[in-house]
Amino acid sequence: MKHLKILLQNIYFWIFIFFIAHLIGIADPPLETVHNWRQTTVTMVARNFYEIDNNILYPRIDIAGEKTGITGMEFPALNYLIYLFSEVFGYEHWYGRLINLIVSVFGIFFFYKLVQKYFTGKLAFASTLILMGSLWFEYSRKIMPDTFSVSFIMMGIYFGTNYLDKIIRSKSFVNILLYAFFIIIGTLSKITSGYLLVVFLLLLFNKNIPIGRKVIFSSVSLISLLPAIIWYFYWVPYLTETYEFWHFFMGKSFSEGFHEIANNIPSTLNKFYEDALKFIGFAAFIYGIIQSVIKKNKKLILLFIITFLGFLIIIFKSGFTFYHHSYYIIPFIPVMALVAGYGVCQFKNKIAYIILFAICLEGVLNQQHDFRISQEALQILNLEKDLDKVSRREDLILINSGNYPTTMYFAHRKGWVDFNENIANPDFIISLKDKGLKYIVILKIYQGSNIDLDYPVVLNNENYCIYKI
Repeated sequence: MKHLKILLQNIYFWIFIFFIAHLIGIADPPLETVHNWRQTTVTMVARNFYEIDNNILYPRIDIAGEKTGITGMEFPALNYLIYLFSEVFGYEHWYGRLINLIVSVFGIFFFYKLVQKYFTGKLAFASTLILMGSLWFEYSRKIMPDTFSVSFIMMGIYFGTNYLDKIIRSKSFVNILLYAFFIIIGTLSKITSGYLLVVFLLLLFNKNIPIGRKVIFSSVSLISLLPAIIWYFYWVPYLTETYEFWHFFMGKSFSEGFHEIANNIPSTLNKFYEDALKFIGFAAFIYGIIQSVIKKNKKLILLFIITFLGFLIIIFKSGFTFYHHSYYIIPFIPVMALVAGYGVCQFKNKIAYIILFAICLEGVLNQQHDFRISQEALQILNLEKDLDKVSRREDLILINSGNYPTTMYFAHRKGWVDFNENIANPDFIISLKDKGLKYIVILKIYQGSNIDLDYPVVLNNENYCIYKI
């Protein structure tokens, strides 16, 4: 019994359980109900690196019609890792799940190390468990760069603080080098995650740290941010303009985003209390804020204030996109988990463990759907094979999946995706035919009803109808 208690109080045991649990269905296709479209934009870029051109500076997607598909987007670090795995083992989309999971587990580990270093082991244990039960649980195995990016940022913060704190003085160079490397990868993968670097303000204003060390650190930080600045503010617009296909969302004016958020406050708040930590976890978060003020925990209060203000900039720059997509809250979840953990730690051990269990249970149960693929979605898995029977791989196709690229990825073709009302317009089809359109795929499962087109039918089953133009 004693050994079991020690095991259950060991955070590394729970991190291991987290990893093992996420191996369930790790090889599933990216067809979860939530954000399968976002995952397939990652996998199609990776597959195009593998099949067409492996130049990391020119990512390409499959829904640009007759164009090359090269476009501005987030720096394809995760995509390229999938490609590198594919060079060794042959292409499989699920490599992205495994890569993101491994990186996200390391992110959890370094989050624990950071909290342990600046607060207490008890708080580190509680906040890490809360982080694992948060929205992080769902997105850490998705083929998306969100927890992937934040994990690299947390790794970078850990080694950056080591450098400023003079931990292991003989390895100062190693610490600053690892800091720079992880920050470069993290900010390139998702520039919004870089807001977490504001935590260094607490150390840069620390009078006990030598000025020279601060200058070196600040210089390295600025240099490390340059790749992301160049990519997002020069290279992304250049690719979009040169190859004439818009794909990447770069935010909007601060004023426009502010008004969108102000007019949709309930939807915005929903991201914090329902998506991020769920209800019990959010209650612990609010309690943690209150207790930190009552007990005058200046370190935690300052950390929360500067990170929240930094994240507000992300919220207002994102506007509609922030409250429309759950994954935009992910960079702020580690902060929320820390504060919620502090709230939980105000209770006696037994009560604290019960609350932690309730937070994690609620979080996991509300995300367990992510381990299932709907039978309806699985019906498009044969689309590529069926298209191979009637067409060539290089033939351009049109699919009635609206704005969603998922079906184009599983068709393993290039072309266009659009809505039924446009596809039913003969003039629209003529315009695409002039650009090389060869086949139209009408998905019966996605649009809810079939549409009849006046073109030869080359394949028709219960899932889709394929027309030749």
